[in-house]
Amino acid sequence: MRHGKVLAAIGFAFTGLLILTQPLGLELRLRENNASARVTGDAFWKEGQPGPALGIPDSVADLAETLSPTVVNIQTERKSSFRSPDIFEEFFGRRPRRGPHRQFRTEATGSGFVISKEGYIVTNNHVVEGADKIVVVLDNGEELDAEIVGRDPETDLALLRTNADHELPVAPLGDSDSIRVGDWLMAIGNPFGLDHTVTLGILSARGRNINAGRYDDFLQTDASINPGNSGGPLFDMRGRVIGINTAINQNGQGIGFAIPINMAKELLPQLREAGTVTRGWLGVQIQRVNPALAKSFGLDEPRGALISMVFEDGPADKARIKRGDVIVEFDGSAIDEFNDLPRIVANTAPETEVAVIVLRDGKAKTLKATLGKLQEDQLQLTSTERHDSEWGFEVEALTSDVVERLDLDEDISGVLVTEVDPESEAYEEGLRRGDIILEVNRTEITRPDQVTRALEKEDEHAVLLVQRGEATLYLAIERQP
Repeated sequence: MRHGKVLAAIGFAFTGLLILTQPLGLELRLRENNASARVTGDAFWKEGQPGPALGIPDSVADLAETLSPTVVNIQTERKSSFRSPDIFEEFFGRRPRRGPHRQFRTEATGSGFVISKEGYIVTNNHVVEGADKIVVVLDNGEELDAEIVGRDPETDLALLRTNADHELPVAPLGDSDSIRVGDWLMAIGNPFGLDHTVTLGILSARGRNINAGRYDDFLQTDASINPGNSGGPLFDMRGRVIGINTAINQNGQGIGFAIPINMAKELLPQLREAGTVTRGWLGVQIQRVNPALAKSFGLDEPRGALISMVFEDGPADKARIKRGDVIVEFDGSAIDEFNDLPRIVANTAPETEVAVIVLRDGKAKTLKATLGKLQEDQLQLTSTERHDSEWGFEVEALTSDVVERLDLDEDISGVLVTEVDPESEAYEEGLRRGDIILEVNRTEITRPDQVTRALEKEDEHAVLLVQRGEATLYLAIERQP
């Protein structure tokens, strides 16, 4: 009897639903397979046709089984020493008494993948930077010593070589320019030390700038990537590496970033031959063109790279490129976003003559420039772009103009604090506009992107070493809620 009442209630509710739909002029017709319904009448949308789902793999088990042997676990060991200071005496201006030297050892793990039978392995620079010992662990548990062949901190790329006395399985490289947003991808790595973990996702976006460096051009994926995945491969569904897993968004889930494999292909030969990367140099300082600047410079839309400074006797100066010019094309490549220019210039060999199209007073002008060689001391002076921080402040590079205007020591290194949120913990702890940040968590800072990178490693707390006038002080700050 109870079941009969329930069924009757359901039947009454369903009948009532049909009655209520009639005044709306809608006809509800159930299909025989009960899988979908068709609505006619006042519908103003497009109805999708039933059918099988497209592009979703039933399984990637065979692919994972084939590719796992090409992925390695990278274990590093670093030996460090420091002398502990009497911090209270430093703060009160008395000559500090230094404590004894202390030795300690740190261990870390990351991922990598084999790209040649001779034992060359690709990983991230931050996985192996400063390592005193590197051990590569294969999927069968075999451990091999490895050495660094070359590193490029600017793109976070490193090339290793093992001492294997046998051929290693190789991961084939693909074309990262050919994949599309929505394509399926597979990551294999060692998150949290869990070796050869396989995760699946799609390409979420491309061309991402995450303020990790001057040459940001990351692939974004929702394939699960965690600490320990760094340096591991991102495969397409044909088993080709299309990216190198590098970074995650700590404030979100399913947001990971990978270096496009095509970028790595351009640099790996240099890393193998010279151990470093040689980049072209144009000799300009650039900034983004926002809508207001576009209007004032006579552009139909915000595009290109605005020249805010030209280095004396540099390649741009010799080519008669001027401050206020907007570079819209370089060596045949369009410059849509301002950060396109550093990547394209860097990938052009020094001594190469290139055509540069600039907009000057609203008119296009083609100039010829012969590139120079980018030096380390020129890295921090290539852009005035500010780096926003979730920590309540913004910084920018210490350009020669800034150093002269603030009457700073010409040998000073660091970044200039340009804005501080008055509601932030940083402001409450004493950080002010005009301060020079020298260190973040005892790591020396010379460029704005290094501040971003150092703070991304911290969950809540960070310690800044700040110079203000002739004095220096430490400030402990917290991430903004």
